[in-house]
Amino acid sequence: METTSDFLNIKDVNTAFKINGKYYDAISHINLTVHHDEILAIVGESGCGKSTLATTIMGLHDPSETKISGEIDFEGTDLLKLDEAGYNKFRGAKIGMIFQDPLSALNPLKRIEDQISEVMTYHTKLTAEQKHNRVLELLKEVGIVDPKRTAHQFPHQLSGGMRQRVIIAIAIACKPDLIIADEPTTALDVTIQAQILDVLRKIQAENHAGIILITHDLGVVAETADRVAVMYAGQIVEEGSVEQIFNTPKHPYTRSLLRSMPQRDNQNDDLYVIQGNVPSLQKMPQIGDRFAPRIPWVKPEEHEKNPTMHEIEPGHEVRCTCYKSFSFPDQVGSVKA
Repeated sequence: METTSDFLNIKDVNTAFKINGKYYDAISHINLTVHHDEILAIVGESGCGKSTLATTIMGLHDPSETKISGEIDFEGTDLLKLDEAGYNKFRGAKIGMIFQDPLSALNPLKRIEDQISEVMTYHTKLTAEQKHNRVLELLKEVGIVDPKRTAHQFPHQLSGGMRQRVIIAIAIACKPDLIIADEPTTALDVTIQAQILDVLRKIQAENHAGIILITHDLGVVAETADRVAVMYAGQIVEEGSVEQIFNTPKHPYTRSLLRSMPQRDNQNDDLYVIQGNVPSLQKMPQIGDRFAPRIPWVKPEEHEKNPTMHEIEPGHEVRCTCYKSFSFPDQVGSVKA
């Protein structure tokens, strides 16, 4: 897909949370760009820092409990230098967010029309009639069969798929340039999941928006994304086009994630399981390869002491040089993939 110049530049961003009076990094030295007309997927296990990155971009952290550094350049404005009033000019108008849990994101005491029109009240000068018509238009756009009926309902009267569509309608109400979709298909059945992804692709095409798609579902990534950033323990460990990541993955973590997916041509019913767990913030290694403890068969000298990103081909970067000698345990002694 042909893209225009990047309009979101994330430069060396770090977010740390205060725990018992001490700050611990949740994301470290994040560098990413997002272009118009593309979907950038951020993937990784739960606890890798994906949602923390999203909420950092949106400015949703309590400054008294969070320490954030770096630069988030959005269309020429460093978002991290804005106060709350300044951020509010971007949230909803220029940047929309689709939250992970629509039931908790929606106000249970407000009708759907009131919740969708609220963002337009704040950011536009539309009349009441114009907002009403826009609400119906949005509900139709996201695939609601009966927009008039749905507009007068409360969140508890809707199914999970319909609530997720309402959240999308709120996010796109002011036609933002950037949409952050945090696990938009979690807990939805496969049919509804496909419909939601179709809605996102349609919105992207019509509004020329850039989309950050946060997910742990590699199937969704393969079907939807243009570029992929793989996160582990608060760091980007690999970045490339969707073809590069799926066809020629390099980092041991990326390869492990892909190997843990069910394969049609695999005659063995056992799925590959990655050893161990993502470390907690308090136990996050500050030096060395953070994934090293989960691949203990790889010799320590094969990891960089301070892993950095290396470009292995245009548009494809990987953290640490351990990928050059990495093999899975059942491949040791054989040809390395």
